[in-house]
Amino acid sequence: MGLLGCHVSIAGGVQNAPIRGHELGCEAIQIFTRNPNQWKSNALTDEQIQGFKAGIKTYNIQGAMTHSIYLINLASGDKSLRKRSERAFLNEMDRSEALGIPFLVFHPGSFRESTEKKGIRRLVSSLQRLLNQRLEQSLVLLIENTAGAGSLLGSNFEQIAEIRERIGLPNRVKVCFDTSHAFAAGYDLSSLEGFEEVMDQFDATIGLEQLQAFHLNDSLTELGSRRDRHENIGHGQIGTATFERLVNDRRFQRHPMTLETPGGDEWFQKNLQLLFQLRR
Repeated sequence: MGLLGCHVSIAGGVQNAPIRGHELGCEAIQIFTRNPNQWKSNALTDEQIQGFKAGIKTYNIQGAMTHSIYLINLASGDKSLRKRSERAFLNEMDRSEALGIPFLVFHPGSFRESTEKKGIRRLVSSLQRLLNQRLEQSLVLLIENTAGAGSLLGSNFEQIAEIRERIGLPNRVKVCFDTSHAFAAGYDLSSLEGFEEVMDQFDATIGLEQLQAFHLNDSLTELGSRRDRHENIGHGQIGTATFERLVNDRRFQRHPMTLETPGGDEWFQKNLQLLFQLRR
């Protein structure tokens, strides 16, 4: 059974995230280590780092991951944006490593006024360069599957498998599976049979051993909409039964499963309570 939790705020400093997770009832948490909508960031202080690590132990948070900022686009054809993205991504890696967080979740990016092939090539080149600068780190990067709107990469398993294979560092790059994104991209998780078929597809294409974490989100929009619209568990198009199957799946016993549902802390608590009730 997975480690249930949600994305928690770092208001006042990252050291406040573990207690917030504890108050919400989290076994696992996801955080931004900085403002996700700004390039500029303040360095983490020793006090913040030690406070975060102490809080993880004190409040028995068993799983943690960082989500990269939204501005990063390593697949962009704009050289200046890609260079800026690389600097920001390296900073994200260093911050996660300093905090002792094992996973950094990131979006593959968008190729925009280019081609999918060129976008993948640029993404792979950037990630190879960044990883080779941090070979000593234990941090694992998690590619998050996307809904696939516009020129976004990562909406199908074949593309994610290709990106991982071309990077050539399989132990450093694995996958975070977002249920809402998968459904919007056309993977029908809305029935137990569909869930098993999608997992079989993932296993055949990427390998279930490469799946390290989940984002648990229902989908506001219909199957194959290619629109990224999260909904609260059981209030969307996927439905409760699939999440019951997922949180009880023994293949994912120690996997962080964090909510990114709308409505803030009040709904995080409601969703977590439901997921715990579903867990056997």
